[in-house]
Amino acid sequence: MPKSPGTDFTQGNIMRHVTVMSFTSSIGIMAIYVVDLLDIFFVSLLGQTEVAAAAGFASTIMFYVSAMNIGLSIAAGSLTAQYLGRSDLNAAKDVATTSMLIALGVGVVVPIAMLPFVPNMLSWLGAQGEVAELATMYLWIVLPASGLSGMSMALVAALRSHGFAKWSMYPSLAGALINLIFDPLLIFGLNMGLAGAAVATVMARVATFGVALYAAVRLFDIVNPPTMDAFRRYTREIVRFTLPAVLASVASPIGLSIVTRYITQYGTDAVAGLAIIGRLSPVVFSVVNALSGAIGPIIGQNYGAGKHDRVKRAYFDALKFLAIYTGCAIALLVLFRHPIADAFNTTGVTRDIIYLYCGPYAMIAFFNGAIFISNAAYSNLGKPQIAPRINWLKSTIGLLPFLAAGSYFFGLYGVAFGILLNAAAFAALSHVLTMRFIDQSRHGAPVDIDDDAQAVQNALAMEHKEPQHT
Repeated sequence: MPKSPGTDFTQGNIMRHVTVMSFTSSIGIMAIYVVDLLDIFFVSLLGQTEVAAAAGFASTIMFYVSAMNIGLSIAAGSLTAQYLGRSDLNAAKDVATTSMLIALGVGVVVPIAMLPFVPNMLSWLGAQGEVAELATMYLWIVLPASGLSGMSMALVAALRSHGFAKWSMYPSLAGALINLIFDPLLIFGLNMGLAGAAVATVMARVATFGVALYAAVRLFDIVNPPTMDAFRRYTREIVRFTLPAVLASVASPIGLSIVTRYITQYGTDAVAGLAIIGRLSPVVFSVVNALSGAIGPIIGQNYGAGKHDRVKRAYFDALKFLAIYTGCAIALLVLFRHPIADAFNTTGVTRDIIYLYCGPYAMIAFFNGAIFISNAAYSNLGKPQIAPRINWLKSTIGLLPFLAAGSYFFGLYGVAFGILLNAAAFAALSHVLTMRFIDQSRHGAPVDIDDDAQAVQNALAMEHKEPQHT
């Protein structure tokens, strides 16, 4: 069975690594969110605002489970990259396997715990009547497939940490293709409506996991057969990284829930507009979302190898890349905001919200992207406890004053710009902390690299057909 350590991020041009990893990773992410966007597009063709609003409420609840899976994948990616930086290939494999098993357990327990309380959660968010019933139905179909999603994320994070950029996006592409095929077939062909979109999502998760498992086991051999010894050895370390990452990730849906509750007071049309933006933003800024996953392995490998100058350079190159990309994306949103609003048959408040987003307000993607990069840096610099503190502060105590003041003085638009100012303030704080931790990392003891293990990895890299910078 072929083996390969993939790309060595401790060598070569860092901006090239950042660019290649970000764009290739973003293709898979974009594919997923394009299909999510098409879900809303297809639903909007039904001419029922309530269905679009239900999808928005359901997405808010789903975000909690996704946040847990994202946290686990961050831990899997960070630890895999650090062990690779230390040339411990076997430990990297064990970490990937153990992460996948933990994801399976979480994917079984969490939905069982959440499903009985779904109506209460939706009620707290402000969903009522038919909207609440539709959202509940959607969640009962999709939530049980959370384990597949979590295992896929863990495997993709391991593939990305090894530097297999192309194969880290193929699982998502496979899932997106399945979703794209079955969405219109189930929604319109079988007249299942929102239930059809939910079933298509589950089918897509099955496809995503299948491709990720095939790549990890058959193609690159980056996981070991599960053993109790390895599970016991690495679970504690994974959990130590996962809990802060999960707490950091869960802060976002907490903040989204608070925002949704504020938006709900302005009517169903406002919630529908929020749902459309929630699908549009990840498509346009998929590269921004991918950047945190891309920069993590680069920082992790160099930190593990004791190359602190390259750690700092990687951080600044990521910020430069972020500024260039978001600037171009905002210009395109402004240029095409009218066709975008027309495509979703929007009117009134819903259309106003889309116009507001497709303008300078979209610069929020830069501020959030800067926070994502800092979060990745914290985890890979051995400071995983910092990200949850910053994210929770940003999404709760730090968010409420901006929302309350904005809503009181300027209404719906005040809420929007309150969110923007909140993101800008915490992006600045995150930058200051990241620079401090990068400077502190210089005083740590350099990591010893085993020469024999490094020679084996170099030989494997020469034998494998995958190019170094794909």
